[in-house]
Amino acid sequence: MTAKECIKGRRSVRQFTEQPVDRELLSEIVETASYYPSWKHTQIVRFVAVEGEKKERLSRECTDMWPNNGKIMESAPMVMAVTIIKNRSGFERDGSFSTSKGDRWQMYDAGIASQTLCLAAHESGIASVILGLFDDGKVADILELPEDREVAALIPMGYAAEEPAAPRRKPVEEILSFC
Repeated sequence: MTAKECIKGRRSVRQFTEQPVDRELLSEIVETASYYPSWKHTQIVRFVAVEGEKKERLSRECTDMWPNNGKIMESAPMVMAVTIIKNRSGFERDGSFSTSKGDRWQMYDAGIASQTLCLAAHESGIASVILGLFDDGKVADILELPEDREVAALIPMGYAAEEPAAPRRKPVEEILSFC
């Protein structure tokens, strides 16, 4: 599979089979995803694979305002929590911000890492969808995250039980300009 085929072929899948994701395969996917670029190579993203009772708790307790996200997580055999180490990306050693973007760099890093993980998973036959709507505090409590970390995204992963069609894309003329 070429990079172009991988990018154009990946879909956000919201229904999964019950087949678990092999831990060795997951380790290979994360090893590939670890090559995501990050601000000043800080590599602040930490992945937490959540299965079993904790995954069930995430789907039940952390999506009250977004029940569809709970159903998606219930359907998946595993949810990958994308966590970040706070106050590193975008910061200098003295704690000051490097740029006017302040601490927003950490979300750039988390987004890049999340998409890199999803592309690596897709190449390996594992489907995914990136979720951003959840109760951050409840997720952190369930995962027992250390104080220096926060959750950036939850990614249900597994084998697809659906094959979503590619959504319509805006034409290049609408999304590209030259100056």
